[in-house]
Amino acid sequence: MAAGNTATGAKEMNDAETAGPKTLAIDIGGTGLKASVLDESGKMVTKRVRVPTPKPCPPETLLDFLAKLTAPLPPHDRISVGFPGVMRDGRIITAPQFPDKAWLGFPLEDAISKRLGKPARMLNDAEVQGLGIIAGQGLEVVLTLGTGLGSAMFSNGAPTPHLELAHHPIRKDETYNDYVGNLTYRAIRKRKWNKRVLKMIKIVYSLVHYDVLYLGGGNAANIVVPLPANVHIASNDAGITGGIHLWDEHVWRHCR
Repeated sequence: MAAGNTATGAKEMNDAETAGPKTLAIDIGGTGLKASVLDESGKMVTKRVRVPTPKPCPPETLLDFLAKLTAPLPPHDRISVGFPGVMRDGRIITAPQFPDKAWLGFPLEDAISKRLGKPARMLNDAEVQGLGIIAGQGLEVVLTLGTGLGSAMFSNGAPTPHLELAHHPIRKDETYNDYVGNLTYRAIRKRKWNKRVLKMIKIVYSLVHYDVLYLGGGNAANIVVPLPANVHIASNDAGITGGIHLWDEHVWRHCR
């Protein structure tokens, strides 16, 4: 398995030899696995690497792919991981993109730490992306439009208890995943999908009355309709760069 056109870590660290720990940030998605190394400020010090997510993908397969994906990256001191599901204390509770039963209760945080040889911290992938986006004021919501729908909420910069909107009904027997997920985006007209995104935005506002909503994920780039003034499209790189905040002890206290 190749990681694409990835330069060796040594060259790309020339301008990043700053003091402070380096963080290996991993973004686990239903269609792609991505990783980079961050400096102390959260800036990527090497190009992001990506490979398609293997199908099927039981835990040991994922660990094998992550080990190969991250092997060419520069040295690092710790690991941050975003995973598309619900977790408690590093164990997977739900993994909708990975239907293998072996995921139920799997201690992924600890398994990644042991496999890659560094301490690791893990959060839901939308929460990691949100930490790289939010301003830290008021009630901020992050929705990621990718393989499915990811969701996260923050109150004055602190993550709130996780709300898994993806599997909540939004229309008749359709969940948010069914309504705006990638399979639907590919199956209906782009304009119709955009109208669904606008309806979703209104429903989420009526549910939580957020101050600001951020839309991330790969399909956020396909939004072509005007958005409300307090709704912004965010960089998908935040799924990587947000990983630096998992090692902010003030933030982590709210996560655990």
